[in-house]
Amino acid sequence: MTELARKRPEFRNINALKDLPTYRLPVAGIVSILHRISGFLMFLLMPLIIWMFDNSITSEISFAKFSAAFNIGVGFVPGWFMKLVALALIWAYLHHFIAGLRHLYMDVCHAVTKEFGKSSAIVTLALSIALTAVLGAKMFGLY
Repeated sequence: MTELARKRPEFRNINALKDLPTYRLPVAGIVSILHRISGFLMFLLMPLIIWMFDNSITSEISFAKFSAAFNIGVGFVPGWFMKLVALALIWAYLHHFIAGLRHLYMDVCHAVTKEFGKSSAIVTLALSIALTAVLGAKMFGLY
């Protein structure tokens, strides 16, 4: 039987326990889901973002408290955890921004191929992870 004649499996009634673990999502689908997750993460952590912005610009004393939150922590939350949350916010912003530019480009150029979708999704993931790693290394004092 030739490759073209082989029938592809059809998923009409998907069983979440049987079918979803074996389903391979394409890279573009992963980027699309991560775009939604990053937007939700930024929305969810908006009070923290407002608190960080307010404490960083109010006065020199509040900026010192803000800096201490990342070094020694706030209450029972250690400083390294605050840095990890800030790093998650950095990733969310960078990924959402880069994936948003990707989606805008695809909306403007109506002739988008499957190969471009895959390659642009890989570039989106690589750029967001690489930029997050660079900024995370700076935040954790590696350079």
